[in-house]
Amino acid sequence: MTNLRQDIRNIAIIAHVDHGKTTLVDQLLQQSGTFRSNENVAERAMDSNDIERERGITILAKNTAVNYEGTRINILDTPGHADFGGEVERILKMVDGVLLVVDAYEGCMPQTRFVLKKALEQKLTPIVVVNKVDKDSARPTEVVDEVIDLLIELGANEDQLEFPVVFASGVNGTASLDSDPSKQEENMKCLFEEIISHIPAPADTREEPLQFQVALLDYNDYVGRIGIGRVFRGKIHVGQQVSLMKLDGSVKSFRVTKIFGFFGLKREEVEEAYSGDLIAVSGMEDINVGETVCPTEHQEALTPLRIDEPTLQMTFLVNNSPFAGREGKWVTSRKIEERLRSQLQTDVSLRVEDTASPDAWTVSGRGELHLSILIENMRREGYELQVSKPKVIIKEIDGKKCEPVERVQIDVPEDAVGSIIESLGLRKGEMLDMVNNGSGQVRLIFMVPARGLIGYTTEFMSLTKGFGIINHTFDSYQPLLSGKIGGRRQGVLVSMETGKSTTYGMMQIEDRGTLFVEPGTDIYEGMIVGENTRDSDITVNIIKMKQKTNVRSANKDQTNVIKKPRILTLEEALEYLADDEYCEVTPESIRLRKQILNKNEREKSAKKTRSAE
Repeated sequence: MTNLRQDIRNIAIIAHVDHGKTTLVDQLLQQSGTFRSNENVAERAMDSNDIERERGITILAKNTAVNYEGTRINILDTPGHADFGGEVERILKMVDGVLLVVDAYEGCMPQTRFVLKKALEQKLTPIVVVNKVDKDSARPTEVVDEVIDLLIELGANEDQLEFPVVFASGVNGTASLDSDPSKQEENMKCLFEEIISHIPAPADTREEPLQFQVALLDYNDYVGRIGIGRVFRGKIHVGQQVSLMKLDGSVKSFRVTKIFGFFGLKREEVEEAYSGDLIAVSGMEDINVGETVCPTEHQEALTPLRIDEPTLQMTFLVNNSPFAGREGKWVTSRKIEERLRSQLQTDVSLRVEDTASPDAWTVSGRGELHLSILIENMRREGYELQVSKPKVIIKEIDGKKCEPVERVQIDVPEDAVGSIIESLGLRKGEMLDMVNNGSGQVRLIFMVPARGLIGYTTEFMSLTKGFGIINHTFDSYQPLLSGKIGGRRQGVLVSMETGKSTTYGMMQIEDRGTLFVEPGTDIYEGMIVGENTRDSDITVNIIKMKQKTNVRSANKDQTNVIKKPRILTLEEALEYLADDEYCEVTPESIRLRKQILNKNEREKSAKKTRSAE
C-alpha cells in the first residue's frame, strides 16, 4: 500500500467570473495566519496584474499556499474565462481536488461549466462552496440542486457526486455547513476542515525515480526561464544533474540551480522537494510546458499535457498610418515581432505565424478577450501597432469544413426576450432552453457559431438597455454554416481631410450618425470618425472651420452644444471592425481607420472586388 503525505493538500479553485473566488483566497490567507499581524496585504491579493485588478478578472493562474494546523494547503487560482482554457487544463493536472465556488444567487454559469467539465474528466474530488450567502437575494439550497444537476449532466461519477457543501461569505470571512445565513460561524474553520478530510493526500513516493512535469512558465531576468509544476514521483534537490524530456522526443541535461516553494504570496528558496510538492525550478533556458524532468539514469516521460487549440485569429501589423511613430516607444517590425515571440514563452494557447509581408503576423488565440488582453498589455508597454478584424479559425474535420460553436447563456428582463431571440436567430443561433424563474428575469441557452458572436456584445447591451448578462464558452467544432453571419449593419463616417476636428465641423455632420471623436482630436484622411445611420460609408469633413465674415449674427452669443460622442474601448473597437478596416493601437490612442485611406483608391478597390465577385 502506498504511503500518503498527510502534511500536504493540493487544490484548485474553480469559479465563474465575479463569484468571489479571489476574495475567498484572501480570507483563507488571512485566517490561516500566513501573514504576520503587522503585514499590509492588498485586497484581492492574488490578482497581481494591473488589467486583472481593473477588470476584476483572473487571467493568469496563480499559486499560493497556507498552513493550517500543520498541513500545507497549496491553492491554485484558475481563470474563469474560457479564453484562458490553456491555463485551466494544466492547473488541474497539478492538483488532487477542486473547490467549486458558486454565487448563492446566480448559481451555475457557463464558465463554471467549462472548468468543472475539465476537472471531472481528470477524476478530481470536488468540494462545493456556495458563496455570498449573506446577500438578500441568495437562494443557497436551489443553487446546490443546480450544482448536482450540472455534475450529473457533465458525467460525474458516484464518488464525485458525494461532495460536501460549505456555505460561506467571502467578504465577511464566515462559513458554515448550514444553509441558514444566520448560522454562519465567525471564521472559515469548517472549510479548512473539509479540505483536509475530503481532498485526497498525495502519494509519498520519494524513494522512487524523479518525475517532475512543467505545467506553467515564468520568466525572471536574473535566472531566466522558470518551470512551475508538480513533483509526481521521487525527489529533486538543488545541484542535481537531471534530464529534460523534450516534447519533440529529444533529451537535454541540465543542473538544477534553484528550487522555489510557495508560501503565502511569496516564493521561498528550498533545498529539495518531494512527491506531491508544487515547486518552481530554474536552471534550464529551454524548458517548455508539458516537458518532464527525470534522472539521467532513469529517463521516463509523463504524458504530454493537452492544450486547447486557438479558435480566433487576427493580423497584427506595423502601424503605417499618417500618425505612425508619434506616440509609441516601440514601433518597428523587429520590436513587435520580439514582443510577440516573448509572449509565446509563457502563453501556450497563443500561435504567431509569419505572413507574406515582413510587417504583418497572424496571431491566433482562444477568443476576443485573450487577444485583446495581449494588445492592451503591449499598448501599456509602449508598443504601437495595427490589428485587423478578428476571424474564426475554420478547421477541416473528416473532409468537412467546420467552425467553432459557442454555448451562450443569457439572463435578461422578460421584456427583452423577444428581441434577443430574434437577434440571435439572425446570427444562426439555435435556442436550447428557456427558463423563467419568476423574478422577472429569463435565462436563455443558445448554441451560436463563434463568428456570429463577434461584435454582438454592443448590440446585446442596447437591446437589453444594459440590464442583460451574456456569457459564452467554446462548445465544439461543427460543420460550417453557409452565408454571412452577423457583422456590422451600419456604415461609417470617414474623414476626407487631415487636421483637428472642430466643433463647427462636428455640428455639420452629427445628424448623419454617431460620432466617435471629441473636438480638437487629431484626424487624418481615411480615419473613421463616426457611425453612419445608414448601411453605406460616407466621407465627411470634420475639420471644417466656420468662415469668418464681417456680418453680425443675431444669435452670435449662443453657445454651440454638440451631442456627447461615443468613445470606444479597445474591446468595442475590435468588435466594431469591418473586413476593410484596421484598429490602430498606441499607448495614448485607439483609432479606427480604413485599410485604404484615400477615397478614390478605396472606391476603385471596391469596384474591383465587386467585379471579381
